[in-house]
Amino acid sequence: MLTTDPYDDDKLREECGIFGVSGSDSAAALVALGLHALQHRGQEAAGITSFDGAHFHTHRAMGHVAGNFDRDEVIRALPGQVATGHVRYSTTGEAILRNVQPLYAELQSGGFAVAHNGNISNAQRLRKELVRRGSIFQSTSDTETIIHLVATSNYRTLLDRFIDALKQVEGAYSLVVMTPEGMIACRDPLGIRPLVMGRLGDAVIFASETVALDVVGATFERTVDPGELVIVQGTQCRSIRPFAAVSPRPCIFEWVYFSRPDSIVGDHSVYDVRKAIGAQLAIEAPVEADLVVPVPDSGVPAAIGYAQQSGIPFELGIIRSHYVGRTFIQPGDGVRHLGVKLKHNANRALITGKRVVLIDDSIVRGTTSLKIVQMMRDAGAAEVHMRIASPPTRHSCFYGVDTPERAKLLAARLDVGGMTGFIHADSLSFVTIDGLYKALGEARRADVRPKYCDACFTGDYPTALTDQDESAEVDQFALLAERLN
Repeated sequence: MLTTDPYDDDKLREECGIFGVSGSDSAAALVALGLHALQHRGQEAAGITSFDGAHFHTHRAMGHVAGNFDRDEVIRALPGQVATGHVRYSTTGEAILRNVQPLYAELQSGGFAVAHNGNISNAQRLRKELVRRGSIFQSTSDTETIIHLVATSNYRTLLDRFIDALKQVEGAYSLVVMTPEGMIACRDPLGIRPLVMGRLGDAVIFASETVALDVVGATFERTVDPGELVIVQGTQCRSIRPFAAVSPRPCIFEWVYFSRPDSIVGDHSVYDVRKAIGAQLAIEAPVEADLVVPVPDSGVPAAIGYAQQSGIPFELGIIRSHYVGRTFIQPGDGVRHLGVKLKHNANRALITGKRVVLIDDSIVRGTTSLKIVQMMRDAGAAEVHMRIASPPTRHSCFYGVDTPERAKLLAARLDVGGMTGFIHADSLSFVTIDGLYKALGEARRADVRPKYCDACFTGDYPTALTDQDESAEVDQFALLAERLN
């Protein structure tokens, strides 16, 4: 088998998207539509759980929403006015059906279903303690620790048990939870992962991005605040804030790459921010060239901004096919290299003899940039200059983003000069961290806590990384023992 998108392993991938509905006779159908709009956040698996007032109903499947949730019989098997759904990439836990969310369990208080966007950075420590106390885990997902913490809490009410569980976890989470008493939506105190709230008539809707509200015809009401729990019974909402107030640190990469360009994240249009990043790149890293060419599709808004600021014409010098599946049967190794052109191909008539500025959102391992630079040269480009609409990714993310270990990040191993040589470009530049903040209308000061989580660029992690620190300690101990022996 050959992956038809040869760049799949060289992109930062958001772990998942969540969507919840309360108070609609078409709850499951709306969730399916919402998940379609969030498919870019997770293409590995999808699931929907509904509640009809007496019973919970769940359908989970590997693969895309389309093909799994576009059949009438599937939606009819998910009755009720309350439903929540999830699309997934796996960053914690294997890519198997038992890890597909929403996760469901029968607790003393009744059914409990949870859909989670993010990553719990002390999940392994919590899991070990829960297992020691007798908990039996059914998945390898970090999300399941929340269910066991709720089940073993000594508090009386389900809401207090849930709050008690959240106060024990570290890291990032946006959650939509379903119980017989209603729905709860919440974000971690730092608001690292996004969550918005809308209305469709009287029905209450929660989604990872505003574009999912648009798709189902809902009206955006507001962002769920960091550290806030919104408790919904039918169509009635109330809000509590059980955590100590801290300065939020939402993930800055939502504007760079994760969110769809037609979403609003915080108070910012994702599309406008990406154009502003491209304009900032043109100011910080100008170059004499004939064409500005985006790497489809995520590089397009930044390339428009770069072209407008620089005065260099914008052209679609790389054409992407949207009609190729994820894999195909390979008849022999002799055609392996042709997989690169199945989804991306140079527009040779434009490129030949031209000095090209390539705009992409990030460089992770560097394999994508290497292939695309070579594609431009094979098409006859006179010069190839790479411009990246984010700072160098030098650190791994532990908050729900699928990043390689740090040793595999190109920017962690090489300086910009070394990276330029690696991808065989004539020049390479990244937007500065200050420039990225400027595109968001902010300033990043060294003496003030940053407004965003930018740890993948700076190494400034906003929470404890218990599991990572303990793993590093174990590795160091093993290395010392090996040397002593």
